Amino acid sequence: MKVKNIILCSLFAAITAILAQLEIPLPYVPISGQTLAVGLTATILGSKLGAISMICYTCLGAVGLPAFAGASGGIGVLAGPTGGYIFGFIAAAYITGYILEKTTYSIPTALAANIVGMIIILIIGTIQLKFAVDISWGKSLSVGAYPFIAVGLIKAFLASWIGITVRNRLVHANLLQKASY
Repeated sequence: MKVKNIILCSLFAAITAILAQLEIPLPYVPISGQTLAVGLTATILGSKLGAISMICYTCLGAVGLPAFAGASGGIGVLAGPTGGYIFGFIAAAYITGYILEKTTYSIPTALAANIVGMIIILIIGTIQLKFAVDISWGKSLSVGAYPFIAVGLIKAFLASWIGITVRNRLVHANLLQKASY
């Protein structure tokens, strides 16, 4: 892996940790800036580097650094009610980036890809929430998915708009490769 790619992955893992601290507490799962960071990462870096960045982020938190929402960290967070969302970041970053790589890096396409990524995060997160807290599927959806849809759509739009703008500038500066469709 080139040094430039290592730096980019590390930078976006750090951005995710910073945005994780912007949160609105809710009973089981907070609304945080993490998913915005996932969308930005995937939109700017693409599938492989985006997923690697989210793996780095997950590992930083797993070893106990306060990278997760609420300045939390440790294996307990990954095994707890919010762990599924964090694992979902890896899959969402890869699939969001993959969709963009196979289509076009445009705001409408990025919006569709980021919405798919949001759905992936909500599915994986809601499944783990259900089993970690031992609640019904209905309750799991009502506290782990439904409250995040509207704000998730806003974050998907922001990730698309900002991500495509930043990506285009990084490509123009020769810091990222132009996508080959």
